[in-house]
Amino acid sequence: MICALGAAVCFGTATVLQAMAAREAASAGGGTGDGGTGGGAGADAALLLRAVRQWRYLVGLALDGVGFLLQIVALRSLPIYAVGAALAASLAVTAVVAARLLHVRLSRVEWGAVGVVCAGLAMLGLASGAEGDRAGSIALKYAMLGTAVGVLLLGAAGGRLPERGRALVLGLGAGFGFGVVEVAVRLVDDLAVGSLLRNPATYALLVGGGAAFLLLTSALQRGSVTVATAGMVVGETVGPAVVGVVWLGDRTREGLEWLAVLGFVVAVVGALALARFGEAPEGGA
Repeated sequence: MICALGAAVCFGTATVLQAMAAREAASAGGGTGDGGTGGGAGADAALLLRAVRQWRYLVGLALDGVGFLLQIVALRSLPIYAVGAALAASLAVTAVVAARLLHVRLSRVEWGAVGVVCAGLAMLGLASGAEGDRAGSIALKYAMLGTAVGVLLLGAAGGRLPERGRALVLGLGAGFGFGVVEVAVRLVDDLAVGSLLRNPATYALLVGGGAAFLLLTSALQRGSVTVATAGMVVGETVGPAVVGVVWLGDRTREGLEWLAVLGFVVAVVGALALARFGEAPEGGA
């Protein structure tokens, strides 16, 4: 659980640092920094090149890498439902760090949501058992690969939707992709090169992760941050949790099933209340 929470801290802090670097880069280049309006792909590429020269952006990338490693460790030790809820809590970290570094004003409701997320994670920590001991079937591995490919197709179709529905569909698709990564990590049981190359879960992890980042980036650029992030939170928590319980044997401590369910719901609902922090907001007045 410490690793899962550490991953959430890394991801949440990285979001704010990268947002700060992107704004400095946009200011230096005289642009708006808004990938969804005005400039085209060339302007976005130029902004990215300026951003990677900022130390905050590089620190953010390093934190993302550390967070991913901590996520892998957590997924090898905890039920998927606990790790997924902890990762959704990165929105609470982003909110708190944004309030400190970007001087964003959090409402009382949002501060309450931060507390709700923490309470939900505390309940999950008390109720979670060890990871399931079932080996994933070959059918499940191919199902994850098929889902990852489906996420790519969903992105192609979702990009043609009207603006109102586009952000939700792309955000959900991104969540499904990140969910594939969570499950695929558990399905990779042999790290030998030959076994990795023969394991469909390896390709599911790569395709799902890549597709998730592409869809999330598109959703944040071309629609509502709040809607896209809410869709992502639902997609990356609920589905993988069900897979872990039904097919991989994830369980709770004896007699604490109710506490795990309550903690999961509370943590996810609290994260949804903080969905606008899926992309760190502009500095508050």
